[in-house]
Order: sequence, then C-alpha cells, then structure tokens
Amino acid sequence: MLPECKGFSGRVEPGYCLDIGLLRAEVSSVLTDQLPPLALRVCGPIACFTRPELKAERMSYPVMTPSAARGVLEAVLWKPAIRWRVERIKVLAPIEFTGFRRNEVGAVATVPTRATVTGGGPHDDFYIEDRRQQRNTVALRNVDYVIEARFELTSKAGSDDNRAKFVDMFHRRVEKGQHFHQPYLGCREFVGDVMAVNDDTPRPIDDTRDLGLMVWDIDFGLDSKGKPRNRPIFFAGQLVHGVLEVPPIQRAR
Repeated sequence: MLPECKGFSGRVEPGYCLDIGLLRAEVSSVLTDQLPPLALRVCGPIACFTRPELKAERMSYPVMTPSAARGVLEAVLWKPAIRWRVERIKVLAPIEFTGFRRNEVGAVATVPTRATVTGGGPHDDFYIEDRRQQRNTVALRNVDYVIEARFELTSKAGSDDNRAKFVDMFHRRVEKGQHFHQPYLGCREFVGDVMAVNDDTPRPIDDTRDLGLMVWDIDFGLDSKGKPRNRPIFFAGQLVHGVLEVPPIQRAR
C-alpha cells in the first residue's frame, strides 16, 4: 500500500493523464485538473471534413471536426484500454477552400455467397467503368492544426494499464513518427503529417467566426431494443481567435 501523500486531495477525475498508483510525495500536491493535455500537430495540403447535410456533393467544414481529430489521435495511439477525448483544436493556417471533381462509384460490391465461392455459379460483376460518378468536392487546402486532448481508461483496461504508461507511449510514438495506420484529414486519400508540438509551432490565427452546428462524434451505443443507434452528436462550434473549444458530451446534443 502506498504511503499517504500529504497535501493530495485524493480527487482523480477520469480523462486526466495521471495514475493514482504512481503518485509520489514530490508530486502529491499537483491536482490532475492542473496538468496540461496531450498535444500533437497535424498538417496537410488537402483536407475535407464533410458536412453531413451536403454529403452528395462534398463540402468541408471550415475547421477540423472533433471526430476527425480523434481519428488522428487513434492513428498514433489506439488501445482498447483507452478512449480519447478532444478538448480543443487550434487552427494555425488561414482557412482557405479549393474545389475539384473526383471520380467515385455509386455502389458497393456485393460479397458472393459461400456456395458461389466453393461451387461456382453466377455472381454480381462489379465494373467500375459502369458505375463511375463524378462528384464535386469543396475542400480545405494547406491546413495546419494542433490537437489537444486527454484520454480516459475504459473497462477493458488491465491490471498493468495505467495513465503514465500510455502518456509515455504517446510521446514516444509522436516523436518517432510512428502510427498504426496513415493519419488522414477527413478522407483517407487526404493524408496528414503528424509531428510533436514545440517552441517553433506557430500560434493560432486571429480568426473568430461562428461555425454553426458541427459533428461532435457518432454514438455507437445500443438502444433500448439492443440495436445499434449510430446516432450523430452535434454541438455549436465557435472559433475564437483561431481556437475551437470542444465541449464535453454532456453539453453536446
């Protein structure tokens, strides 16, 4: 059992990167809500954070959405034992749009049945040339963001899992440029470069605007009948001097 740490209130809020099992007397007076969040920088030439009301002809939000930011964080560090919670997104480059057309397909190839695979027989042929569609895209160009977030331990965390362990893993992977899959900015073909935040990182732009309703994330929980909800959650986005504050889920809708 750990000795009592004088001056520590014992209050550890979920989502803050401090493990109570690793507290020592020299840090006992530091409350978890006083610790800075984890941060990384991501940039790229093209990004498209599609507005759901304009998904046929894609049009991007002016700023990265929290769900897209979570995807970048999970590309760097994902484990069943942790869940990321984005706190704020800082915009480092001027918001600029660009338009272009892309070739897309209007259907998904069907998977043949087992009998067809083993015994042969007719199946649905999928020829891209017959199903190609041209769609317009209004995307962002030359984007640059700093994502600040915290994580919380989930019910799948084991006895050896603690917050200090994952904090070290995150810093190490960001500094070495490691990731589980290529980080992307809204669409998988719009790759993003991830780097650590340092003294040379630019300050947020001086831009204040109302972003309207933005997608906070998707609720993949189950409804009362045990069926997936897949319910989108929205929040009122407000960019203030280049910083988008992301509310907790209790304040989103």
